[in-house]
Amino acid sequence: MRLFTAIDLPADARLRLERLLSALRPEAPIKWSPLDNLHITTKFIGEWPEARLEEIHDALAHVTPCEPFEISLRGLGWYPNARAPRVLWAGVEAGPELAALAEKTEECLAGIGVAKEDRPFSAHITLARIKHPAPLHTLRQKVERLQPADLGRFLVTQFCLFRSDPGSNASVYRKLRDYRLEAALAAH
Repeated sequence: MRLFTAIDLPADARLRLERLLSALRPEAPIKWSPLDNLHITTKFIGEWPEARLEEIHDALAHVTPCEPFEISLRGLGWYPNARAPRVLWAGVEAGPELAALAEKTEECLAGIGVAKEDRPFSAHITLARIKHPAPLHTLRQKVERLQPADLGRFLVTQFCLFRSDPGSNASVYRKLRDYRLEAALAAH
């Protein structure tokens, strides 16, 4: 099965992103992310045998605890760049706690054989993927007009393990388990 860890979005953040996506979708025929799939990936695990799922749970339960922290969703951008984009994203701003959570997750999972990421951690929310050439001029203009696109803030109190299964239109993400930050703090 295909797994990743992420920060799930609260309902009010999803609502703001839904309004944004409703404004952007008509501007380009690209592969827009379903609202239920929006999240902030902290570690892509990849294929993992279902028989070893408890090893993942045990490793993630040992991610060094930290205080809950705030995230701001701000700005829109393109990966790798606006001239030849493959992804349209919403920006994620946080203090050092988010990168530390990603690094701690990486370290705990490396201990059970999950490959380490070779790229630096870059927090974002994938709004759309551009898999085939498409006219993007009006979408680019709208994205520019919306900047700096303040999409609100929320408090992160947990991270989650997700399973990704192929679907007819897009992958289907299913949350397998939550790992609370302050509960972990209380346990130590």
